[in-house]
Amino acid sequence: MDFNLLKIFLEVSKQKSISKAANTLKFAQSNVTSRIKQLEKDLGYKLFHRVPKGVILTNEGDRLLPHALEIVNKVELATLDMKNMVNQEQLIVASTESNAVTRIVDFLLKLHKDYSNMQLELITNTTKDVTKMLLDYQVDIAFISGVPKHDELLVLNKVDEKLVIVEPKDSFVPEVFLSFKKGCAYNEFGQNYLFETTGIEHKKLEFGSYETILGCVKAGMGKSILPISIVKRLRYEDELKITNLPNEIANMPTCLVCRKDYIPKIASYLKSVKL
Repeated sequence: MDFNLLKIFLEVSKQKSISKAANTLKFAQSNVTSRIKQLEKDLGYKLFHRVPKGVILTNEGDRLLPHALEIVNKVELATLDMKNMVNQEQLIVASTESNAVTRIVDFLLKLHKDYSNMQLELITNTTKDVTKMLLDYQVDIAFISGVPKHDELLVLNKVDEKLVIVEPKDSFVPEVFLSFKKGCAYNEFGQNYLFETTGIEHKKLEFGSYETILGCVKAGMGKSILPISIVKRLRYEDELKITNLPNEIANMPTCLVCRKDYIPKIASYLKSVKL
């Protein structure tokens, strides 16, 4: 099975469009079409249905998808591993937005200083999304909120995070919960905690910035639950009413993790570095 054909198949399935996949791959659209037809001929099955807005996988294409993903990942990992036989030449780091706000810059600066020849790439998203990227071999290491639940993951390092409730200081607090977008670990935790302690289903407002969340809390839109480190870093500590959570549930550590079957060459360094 041709590795390059599978890469094109995966991009078309991801974009749900041959033209968009061609743009991403920097191929002519006709080239992508012919490669998909070649793969379909090799396998003996039609892999995509054409629909008004692009393409969708057939049942056969859907069945091929996890196999193609595994093959492409393994080949790319083997290639990268051979390049990194002696040194870690590249490190792709994924991070939650909360960790990016508080400590990722210092972490990257130290990495750059200590491994000046290593290529660094940073991707930020929610805990749910960066965990999936790590499990799918798309990144080398990831900062996530909370201890990982997947057996495939190894904790290299961690830092404690004290969660607090933040509310406006001088105004009535509506039953509204402000949080980062869906997939954030603090989002799910906060919703569950407020319902369990108040019995009230709070209205949910989701944002893509912690600066926005804290600004809206200060303005009286509602309350939020997040690490005190974010509140301090964004200088809202004196602007909001801050309530500590019970000690037994207040800590949700930020963990630096990798896959157990793909441990970075600099794992010892990552375990010892101060976060």
